[in-house]
Amino acid sequence: MRQCVSCRTNISPFMSFGRQPLANGFVTREQFANEYFFELAACFCPTCKMFQLAEQPEPQRMFNENYAFFSGTSKYMAEHFRKFAESITQDYLEELDPFVVEIGSNDGIMLQAFKAKGVRHLGIEPSANVAEVSKERGLSTLLAFFNTDTARRVVTEHGQADAFLGANVMCHIADLHTVAEGLQVLLKPRGVVAFEDPYLGDVIEKTSYDQIYDEHMFLFSATSVAYLFSQYGMELIDTVPQETHGGSMRYFLARRGVRAASPRVAERLDQERALGLDQPATFEQFRKNCERSREQLVSLLRKCKSDSRRVVGYAATSKSTTVFNYCDISSDLIEFISDTTPAKQGKYSPGKHIPVLPHERFRERYPDYALLLAWNHEREILANEQEFMKRGGKWIVFVPRVEIR
Repeated sequence: MRQCVSCRTNISPFMSFGRQPLANGFVTREQFANEYFFELAACFCPTCKMFQLAEQPEPQRMFNENYAFFSGTSKYMAEHFRKFAESITQDYLEELDPFVVEIGSNDGIMLQAFKAKGVRHLGIEPSANVAEVSKERGLSTLLAFFNTDTARRVVTEHGQADAFLGANVMCHIADLHTVAEGLQVLLKPRGVVAFEDPYLGDVIEKTSYDQIYDEHMFLFSATSVAYLFSQYGMELIDTVPQETHGGSMRYFLARRGVRAASPRVAERLDQERALGLDQPATFEQFRKNCERSREQLVSLLRKCKSDSRRVVGYAATSKSTTVFNYCDISSDLIEFISDTTPAKQGKYSPGKHIPVLPHERFRERYPDYALLLAWNHEREILANEQEFMKRGGKWIVFVPRVEIR
């Protein structure tokens, strides 16, 4: 039994994904013996409808100078964030000399768009290595976690913000109450909060359980976001679905009564009730769907091995850590994982220790099958791997169902 992070109601896990390592904790052979593990268990709060982890590792374990994810490596995501920045500029930066703050700004992929337009900006990023890349690009970046003290510092040095943005980061923060308190200090009276994260409705619909890992403390719905921020005098004024990360939602919030809410908010809340995102029975069915998916994927990979077919993992994603450890998949079924990120190459996947090799190794000798771990980037990946498919290569996918394509 534990307390809901949002509303303090007592809750219990409805399922466990077992012993899991840090999702982005790609390790060297020398680090195997001291690798960190925790139990990855999921809870649903029947009071505020928040989907959350029962336990999350300390932030400093997950976000530090060795953080292995760089947003700017995807051209698709670069264009996505450019459009995000453009929409904020057009719709919400009303005053002269506006100021934008982004939490978890990573390597500055979105801040670059504001810089190009001459908009004052500040990224707040806790991982030193990616923050350094942002600074090298000439972007204003503060190495810190966001809280009330950080908000006060920013206001003292830069003034209050017209917009506070986040992309795939708010769901990482266990103490969102601290963030909400900081926003009371940071935002101008008509300031807007806009953040996007993987959407609970998509995860349930697609059985994309790989979206559940240490960094994702929450899977948000409009219902749970509205409840959380209502405790701080804020209201949900818009929701806009996004294709990124296999299905995300962009949430817009403002101080209560300051900005008119879009009709999309009420429509989204109605849709969530119709989907059962407020009902415990939905999550019990999700647990069963996850177990079925696991059985089918392992069975397929074992069949490939018995047929002497080579299978290589494609993209050393954070999400794949949950899949490999939950399904107990190691290098006896996956020869190696192909990845383009230099920081991951030559290391091993968290927990199951599958080798991560440069993408050139994939193309030097194509496998029979590629397990598509970055399925949310499928369109971009397939466009880049036409030669693999021309030579008879097939893709193994597990979202929304296990199959060979």
